[in-house]
Amino acid sequence: MSASRPQEDAVLAPHSKGRTDGPPSIPPAATRSGSRGSGRAVRSIRSVAILSAVGTLVAAIALPAFASARGTAAPAPATAEQLAADNAQSLVVASEASEVSAERSTFTATTPDEIQTRKAEAAAAARAAEAAKAAASAAARPASAQAPTGYALVAPGSGAVRYPLPAGSYTGGEGPGSGRGHEGWDMLAPQGTPIYAAIGGTVVGSAESIGGYGVCIIIMSELNGTAVQTRYGHMVYGSRMVQEGDTVVPGQLIGQVGNTGNSYGSHLHFEVRISGSVMDPEPWLIANAG
Repeated sequence: MSASRPQEDAVLAPHSKGRTDGPPSIPPAATRSGSRGSGRAVRSIRSVAILSAVGTLVAAIALPAFASARGTAAPAPATAEQLAADNAQSLVVASEASEVSAERSTFTATTPDEIQTRKAEAAAAARAAEAAKAAASAAARPASAQAPTGYALVAPGSGAVRYPLPAGSYTGGEGPGSGRGHEGWDMLAPQGTPIYAAIGGTVVGSAESIGGYGVCIIIMSELNGTAVQTRYGHMVYGSRMVQEGDTVVPGQLIGQVGNTGNSYGSHLHFEVRISGSVMDPEPWLIANAG
């Protein structure tokens, strides 16, 4: 009996330990394989949860906006006039806008080339008007203003001052010293006797009637830094050889002796004013003519 019990204990020991000590132990290899499988399953579940959360968030945001967009019509775009009314300092220009000419009353805004063209046309018109004016002035000169036959076109002499009538063609008449308020020297001479500029200068007056002077020419000059004005009155109608604005030289032929204006007999009323003051022409000529 004692010999056979140990064999039974050896046979039953494993089963008895299994029942009394808990579940049988798992080998190490089997334990590692199970752990890897469990990790993969956890990660898969986590990925599915994240994707579900993202989808839910997108749906919560996009679907109401989409529904609102489909259910509400877009507002009409504001016009340029409406925008300008809201803010008068704003400027709205459409992308399709093109350059056009803007006209208001007599003002026209154009391109730089057109502006230059119009300026050139205006300048040409102004030049044409000046040319027409000059032509009209030349045409207005009397056709009878011809040099008298037998007389020189320039008075003898070489000085800055000349006698207005040829030597020997005149006799002395009434002058400033007559006591009658006469402001010139009346040089008695036959009608048609040539009259010469006593001094060179600019013609400031030339007309068929200048007050009591009748047909008269007035010349403004300068002699030794002093202003000198000479006047030639009572000339023959239509005999004026120079016009206002012309420049004359000493001794230049300017007209003919006549009997116009306040005159009683053919003569030249020759008058000299120095810096505005009336001078006696005869002694002035004697002192300066050459």
